[in-house]
Amino acid sequence: MTALHPSPSSATPGDTSSGGPAPVARPDVRPGSAPRRWRDERLHLALLLLGTAALYLIGLGASGWANSFYAAAAQAGSDSWSAFFYGASDAAGSITVDKPPLALWPMALSVRIFGLSSWSLLVPQALMGVATVWLVHRMVRRVSGSAALALLAGVTLAVTPVAVLMFRFNNPDALLVLLLTAATSALVRALDTPERARRWLALSGTLLGLAFLTKTLQAFLVLPGFALTYALFAAWPWRRRLADLLLAFGAMLVAGGWWVAVVELVPASARPYIGGSQNDSFLELTFGYNGLGRITGEETGSVGGGQGGGWGTTGLFRLLGAENGGQIAWLLPAALVLGLVACLRGPRLQRVLATAMLGWLVVTALTFSLMAGIYHAYYTVALAPAIAVLVALGAGMLWRSGTLAARGLLAAVLAGTCSLAWTILARTPDWHPWLRAAVLLSGVVLTVLVVASAVLPHRMRAAVALAALITALAAPTASALTTAATPHTGSIPTAGPSGGAMVGGRPGTGGMPTGLPGGMPTGMPTGLPGGMPDGMPGGGLRGLLESTEPSTALVGTLLDDADSYTWVAATVGANNASGYQLATQRSVMPIGGFNGSDPSPTLAQFQRLVADGEIHYFIPSGLGGGMGGMGGRGGDDASSTASLITAWVSATFTAVSVDGTTLYDLTSPL
Repeated sequence: MTALHPSPSSATPGDTSSGGPAPVARPDVRPGSAPRRWRDERLHLALLLLGTAALYLIGLGASGWANSFYAAAAQAGSDSWSAFFYGASDAAGSITVDKPPLALWPMALSVRIFGLSSWSLLVPQALMGVATVWLVHRMVRRVSGSAALALLAGVTLAVTPVAVLMFRFNNPDALLVLLLTAATSALVRALDTPERARRWLALSGTLLGLAFLTKTLQAFLVLPGFALTYALFAAWPWRRRLADLLLAFGAMLVAGGWWVAVVELVPASARPYIGGSQNDSFLELTFGYNGLGRITGEETGSVGGGQGGGWGTTGLFRLLGAENGGQIAWLLPAALVLGLVACLRGPRLQRVLATAMLGWLVVTALTFSLMAGIYHAYYTVALAPAIAVLVALGAGMLWRSGTLAARGLLAAVLAGTCSLAWTILARTPDWHPWLRAAVLLSGVVLTVLVVASAVLPHRMRAAVALAALITALAAPTASALTTAATPHTGSIPTAGPSGGAMVGGRPGTGGMPTGLPGGMPTGMPTGLPGGMPDGMPGGGLRGLLESTEPSTALVGTLLDDADSYTWVAATVGANNASGYQLATQRSVMPIGGFNGSDPSPTLAQFQRLVADGEIHYFIPSGLGGGMGGMGGRGGDDASSTASLITAWVSATFTAVSVDGTTLYDLTSPL
């Protein structure tokens, strides 16, 4: 088969009889044919990247600010280098987002250069997606010697629905996936070029450190697979292997720890409050709210924190369920089976990449499946590169083998993939109902043809292989196209057709599924998003996850004499504040951070700022006193910092109404 069957000269690049690394041979080319083949490869790669760019860029502006929480922080960083460095929600630097700042920096620089717009915020994410697809293509091409397998891996990643979602969105996950993929590429280079092994391994560690500065401890889920891969496949003594791993670990600590050290050493009075923490500590945020709390469910300061079980049923099959299936599960079982084959039966360099990716996939998938704390389905984008690589390597290996056992296993994987697609598509029966039947019928026919492929003519075998690939990718590709055509806003975006994983809420717009992990904890009000009237300023629970959209008159009021104030307004919750900030491009203080439950500022601090004339207006929020009363701060909402501030303002200052929105003028006491 020409599509998946390189010649013997390229089937085992990097392999030697002694087991040591060797330079990768050029692709299978005959004298006189090399220039044309190289031109064809470059053309196919260019088409892959252009197609990926089109999928990730067309219609991007329809999503507006996408996640306004991060959009506002990017706007703040474009206006203030201090806010840029710390990842503050507002240019005045009252509080940071609940993540380290690296993912904000590309957006903030883009906004600083091109001005604030949907495109300046979201194009960097799309370009990260294109770069990730290129890295996956390059890795598979290097280890397999097959341009066809590299193309298959790139296409598989590009059309994964959750990848389309997140590379068109401004959450930190896009940069996280790019950095993890680049770290894997550097690891493979370390084991392929012994004379530069330490440099490449140190680069891999550095990239993992940067991934930590993107999404904290999630970056380290790949470490077990990486360490095992280097320990098993490095062709030098154990003492050197251990020294190399310690060097890479040191590089990771430096790359990820320098910013943490600065933040922890700078006095709290000289920097923003660390959002998501209860004691103004990034280390607490890392190991608590964003760390072990995600595993145990005991997340102080979160919605439902401390209650446990509020984010859905955990278990080994969580990723195949209704919430996650349409995001990532289409090829997940196939990747596990084919990845194991690639680890056990492939040439050395293919086993290197397959082992690293299988470790990445298994550890990350198990973590997502069993974690009891805050979990959202879009996290599964972290699995997409590993799935794409393992499917390509394993499928190519079995097809090249040609034995009855290999053909039987490949046919079984195809049958299982089509059956899983049938199950996932059944969850949205009104969305392209013909696709479900087409995938199943094609799968049945092609399963038989794959088993019988050894007796088919050469061209017929190639046609069967191509048809099998199209059938396996048809459903996720259709879902990916629907995802790209749907605007996504809010804090919980969902890939795929409307209603695919949502029970309540507003699919495709960041609405909140009720009683599902990734949505609001079980027992929250149903009906409209967050159970609050859609037009209510602040939005109640809606305001927790979606930004406000102030009217022109309200924006004009906030901008009136804006230069005289550090903050034109203050409100509870970062998403409430983000809408006003993005509309005015002036600092709006998000009291209590993302959930409204962080103790920042305290009532005394807020009163002092008001007395000094730093804040012009206070905008009451539908969040009331923040989300702390739902478990984030012990259940006593009336005593939360945000509630105390709200009560003090309402008892002290004059309320006015602008276009139906209540404002308190903090310069006009009763």
